[in-house]
Amino acid sequence: MSIRNADASVEKRILDAAAACILAFGVERTTMTEIARRARVSRPTIYRRWPDIRWVIAELLTARIAGVLDAIPSRGPGRTALVERVVAVAEHLRNDEVVMSVIINAPSLAMVYIAERLGTSQQILVEALAEAITAAQDDGSVRPGDPRQMGAMCLLITQSTIQSSQMVEKILDREALGVELAHSLNGYLKP
Repeated sequence: MSIRNADASVEKRILDAAAACILAFGVERTTMTEIARRARVSRPTIYRRWPDIRWVIAELLTARIAGVLDAIPSRGPGRTALVERVVAVAEHLRNDEVVMSVIINAPSLAMVYIAERLGTSQQILVEALAEAITAAQDDGSVRPGDPRQMGAMCLLITQSTIQSSQMVEKILDREALGVELAHSLNGYLKP
């Protein structure tokens, strides 16, 4: 095993341990000590990679959110495929206990990525959306406009849907929420 593979394996164990801690104890009670114990590494091993617990959690969220793009590949070019993928990604993230735990139970951490700045995973999503929007513009199924700006707007619409889904679940169940998200995105993107 090369050093690079060993590092990736250690990082995966650390992030898996962080996810397990979040599910077992909640975000606020997850500690570097417990992550290190579960990952079978020393705390200095974690601190060499990340300066504090917030950075570990941010990296965990990036891995989980970016991983959804791999888990839900593009269904082809065009607006319909783009919207279907976004709705599927949103559903997957709404079902991710770790992601939802951070959104619901660590509002101060979540607010950084809601109101202050784009995180790495959000930037990855905007770029993926911009690429899909460009392809859909080329086939005429998406209106003209700056693909990155439109991708950012699609991210805002979808992110808001994910974050607020529990608030409206008595009005919009999971299926209805997906249908309405698709209507919103289609309306925004259509020529």
